[in-house]
Amino acid sequence: MRLVLFEPDIPQNAGTLMRLAAGLGVALDLIEPCGFVLDDRRLRRAGMDYIDHLDWERHSSWDSYAAGRPAGRLVLLTTRGAMPYTDFAFTPDDRILVGRESAGVPDAVHAAADARLVIPLRPPARSLNVAISAAMVLGEALRQTAALAPGHTAPDRTSSP
Repeated sequence: MRLVLFEPDIPQNAGTLMRLAAGLGVALDLIEPCGFVLDDRRLRRAGMDYIDHLDWERHSSWDSYAAGRPAGRLVLLTTRGAMPYTDFAFTPDDRILVGRESAGVPDAVHAAADARLVIPLRPPARSLNVAISAAMVLGEALRQTAALAPGHTAPDRTSSP
């Protein structure tokens, strides 16, 4: 499983997502251009020292990423999605894509996705912070696929406390 960031605008969110991916043992793809300098101190602060333990790749553009696209489905989180993420059957090789905080993804990227998922919200709410959205969906994807972070074991639920 991989987390894919499309042209992130906000360094704190990108750092938080990098920290999330590192902590959960999920690889990350960052598609540039970013709305900030990639060595931004706010990015480092949000990611803390977890970024040093992150398996990640930088891609200079969407075209560059798409040309070398790894195996697995591209699963886009979007307010324009029709299927709730909780109804989707994730697989271990899925790539969960989140768009720019300011604009999501362009139509061409939207069309390239194999699945478009939405987080159902009560009106008048339209969306959540991109890092919160990614954490919710990635958590569900990992739960479904039983993909645990390296060194982490599932709790023994067969015995009482």
